[in-house]
Amino acid sequence: MELFSEIYSCYYQVMRHLLTCQNALTADEIRSRICKEGFEESLLAIIPKLENGNWNLFQKEHELYFSKINSEFLTPLSRLQKSYLKALLSDPRITLFLNREQLHSLEHMLNSVEPLWHPKQIYYFDRFTDGDPYTDDAYRSKFRTLLSAQKNRQYADIDYNSPNGARVHHYYVPARLEYSVKNDKFRLLALKHAKNGRMRLEILNIARIQKVCLTDKFFTGQMDLNALIQDSYYKEPLRLHILNKRNALERAMLHFANYKKNTRKIGENTYECLIYYNQAMETELLIEVLSFGPMLKVVGNDRFLNNLKKRLKKQMEMTS
Repeated sequence: MELFSEIYSCYYQVMRHLLTCQNALTADEIRSRICKEGFEESLLAIIPKLENGNWNLFQKEHELYFSKINSEFLTPLSRLQKSYLKALLSDPRITLFLNREQLHSLEHMLNSVEPLWHPKQIYYFDRFTDGDPYTDDAYRSKFRTLLSAQKNRQYADIDYNSPNGARVHHYYVPARLEYSVKNDKFRLLALKHAKNGRMRLEILNIARIQKVCLTDKFFTGQMDLNALIQDSYYKEPLRLHILNKRNALERAMLHFANYKKNTRKIGENTYECLIYYNQAMETELLIEVLSFGPMLKVVGNDRFLNNLKKRLKKQMEMTS
């Protein structure tokens, strides 16, 4: 297992929780925990390595699995891990989550460490160039205010310029902050009261927020954000067939890691992946599908296929 693979970062957390459990686990209990804490397709990667003993992390006795690691086991940071953390400090987005004192403390602790990479060494060839202004003090202030409101389930008074130019003013409950790799922008998933008395989910681009202020009101009700997001999905998911050559399955799981999806094997070397999405995700998902390569085939739904054809036709007209 590689130290800093984006693909396996979730697997590390899943395995850590399994290994620090001092109770014996059945195979079904392990599968249940993997599905709960990881992704649906995590079973494809983890279970075979546990069953054949490749990872040598559990002692199997009859039908029970016992962890070989003590619950108090702690691993010190390696020099590579410190180097990785030092590289993160050079990312302008890190200042959105850490204040000056925290940054200064980390920089002091990692003073003698060389960063694993420098930002100028990375070239982004498949994303928009008008990303959010992460170094702008006003943007940082708005972001940190929203982050505080999200953590405390606090209502925020938000003035917002919508993409069509309309000025919107509402009281929202910030529920989640998401980052778009393709757009290099953050967006806010926020709840507001609808006319029917229920909570409605809206997505706001943070750079379009003109003003945000915390209120003295807190949301005390039940918030099932995932249920609200799932309610916004189209009835028919995007249906992909992945030919697992040149490590295509693993690359696809990384490429579409931020989407809800189900993956199953349908042939000797072919997998079907269902990706669930809504209107706000559609354009970005379309770009990601087009940028993947020939090992991926779109077989449905009709709406996505039609939009895919229109985009390809438009690109051909622009280059002809």
